[in-house]
Amino acid sequence: MRKYLSVILCLFICLTCASFAQQQAPAATPQASAQQLTDDAIALMRKDIRSQKKQFVAANLPLSDQEAEKFWPVYDQYVAAFTKLNDTRFALIKQYADEYNTMTDAQADTIIKKWISTDQAASELRLKWIPQFEKVISPKKTALFFQIDRRLGLIVDLQLASQIPVVQP
Repeated sequence: MRKYLSVILCLFICLTCASFAQQQAPAATPQASAQQLTDDAIALMRKDIRSQKKQFVAANLPLSDQEAEKFWPVYDQYVAAFTKLNDTRFALIKQYADEYNTMTDAQADTIIKKWISTDQAASELRLKWIPQFEKVISPKKTALFFQIDRRLGLIVDLQLASQIPVVQP
């Protein structure tokens, strides 16, 4: 089941990143484990998703040169903070894959509570960063940025959720 979920996760990320096909994955060495190759591929694809999101934000958030000079460093810090949260989400997906076939009620309870906790942490993180963005761009442009960011996040979440099998009672 773990391999199945890993393949699904990789396919999901590839669907999200059209430009990934143009990049080369790291070369396999005889000593490299299948898990390390999967982790490396996922890390590369996640980096590509962040790049694509940045390009989308740049194309859809009108910024003057002066605003852009101040906005992008704040954006990069925000993305770094969000990446840590997404690391937790991907760890939960890996845990779910590991435990899928043998999942106990206690494990299911723990996973769902952790997942909901990451959703809550994402909302709290966005709230924390609103004032940081409003220091460098207007509140309307900040609202637009968070609309773009949230919609992109929902697209990724929807595609991911559609690929992960539900818990079997």
